[in-house]
Amino acid sequence: MSILVTGSTGTIGTQVLTHLQGRGADIRALTRSPGKASLPSGVTPVRGDLADIDSVRAALDGVSTLFLLVPNVADELTQAMLTLTVAREAGVKGIVYLSVFKGEAYADVPHFAGKHTVERMIEALDLPATILRPAYFIQNDLRQKDPLLKFGAYAAPIGAKGVSMVDIRDIGEAAAIELLRRDQGPAPIGREIYELVGPDSLTGEGLAAIWSDALGRAISYGGDDLTVMEQRMKAMLPAWHALDLRLMFGRYQTDGATATAADIAHLTKLLGRAPRSYRAFAKDAAAQWAKG
Repeated sequence: MSILVTGSTGTIGTQVLTHLQGRGADIRALTRSPGKASLPSGVTPVRGDLADIDSVRAALDGVSTLFLLVPNVADELTQAMLTLTVAREAGVKGIVYLSVFKGEAYADVPHFAGKHTVERMIEALDLPATILRPAYFIQNDLRQKDPLLKFGAYAAPIGAKGVSMVDIRDIGEAAAIELLRRDQGPAPIGREIYELVGPDSLTGEGLAAIWSDALGRAISYGGDDLTVMEQRMKAMLPAWHALDLRLMFGRYQTDGATATAADIAHLTKLLGRAPRSYRAFAKDAAAQWAKG
């Protein structure tokens, strides 16, 4: 009985491994470079790449439970569907799939629509899976350090409808809980869905106010200009990826991505506590930045 974690060296995969550590499970981490991977003690690196399906087949040998995180790449949908196919063929009894909050609603956002299609496959084939749907990651806003400190501005064009951002530590903990439940169960468990969300509906102006309190200085909201954001993203990312993100922020502005009380209660029950707040994150980040 063993758990295979994909995306193991990334932001979320690292959190999943951290929360699995010391829980008595055999943990394997899929990585392209086993010799270079920095992993928690007790985690076994396994060579593989979701873009190389034969390597995934080999990595799934002896695996009972799979954490499936597919990176935001141009062929994300193909990688996810083929990995689920070979996992099913390998007899994997439990899957935890990282989807996205509002995947069904945001039909024009490629990485949302792709994840929703994967959810449809899981449902259609009645795969024994937990689907986790995280909202925008709170820790993405660590990238706001320079705009906040140098220009006194919160620069992500979140808009005014509200987004229930989630702390990545809550994502990792929720995934670990469900992986262990499925791995330790005597038989495959039916499908479960969790919206991974924070307790607050956050707007651009509201986030600026939170940062004003955390930093002890006036912070303004940088506004809703999506064209500027896309151009800025193109300096760091491929053009298709920058447009994908622009479309996502556009839907945040027009529709929002706000959790219901039932969503929050369901996650609270899973975690055994309330999800972490953005304000607590901002306070901690400000303290760290003050240390230099």
